[in-house]
Amino acid sequence: MSAVQDLQARLGSSELLLIFTPELVEAERGVGSALEVLEACLSYVDVIQVRVKAEGTSTGPSPARALFDWTLQTLELCKLSNSSAPLVTVNDRIDVALALADQGCAGCHIGRNDMPTDQARELLGPDLLLGLSTCTPRDVVHADDTKLDYLGFGPIYPTATKGYNDGLGPEAAWVAREGSVLPLFAIGGIDETNASELATVGRIAVGSAILSADDPGEAAKRLRDSLRVR
Repeated sequence: MSAVQDLQARLGSSELLLIFTPELVEAERGVGSALEVLEACLSYVDVIQVRVKAEGTSTGPSPARALFDWTLQTLELCKLSNSSAPLVTVNDRIDVALALADQGCAGCHIGRNDMPTDQARELLGPDLLLGLSTCTPRDVVHADDTKLDYLGFGPIYPTATKGYNDGLGPEAAWVAREGSVLPLFAIGGIDETNASELATVGRIAVGSAILSADDPGEAAKRLRDSLRVR
């Protein structure tokens, strides 16, 4: 089995993807808290997508550098963990994914409007995972499965994270799941109150449902358990 086939196999068995935005965690919990929160839920998370806030500051690092630094710290934390290490990917920045490939970065996730998937795959190369955000069953059906390894689909429920006041609903996720030959993660407004509605889909991506929880590890565990209710 090649290295990328191993990554694909691990992705295929994944259920819970954590969108890790460390600055938001530290703004809420205090400086130095982001990695503590992440460590608390490592045993229950299959994939970590590292995402930083888009805006830079005149005194702080650029978004690309901040993403590099946080992803490197995430990779180092995973290596030190006694649990089965999750896959670690980055949001948007193919250059960061490539720069950290030797450190264990598994790939990159892009949005529908970032760039064509064939261009993204050409830049990323054949050895790393490439994910794409989708929001309609049509997007899913027309996703180029020769270029992509997985899909995000949503928003399933209303979410303040990206300002979506309406959600597509779990039924749309079920339809999208049936129309995809790729692993598909439902995303958007998912938490412990509604995750069981996506058990048929079998995969979810969440952020604040874990990162803002009083007990991030227990929240991650309950989310996984919700997906196994049939």
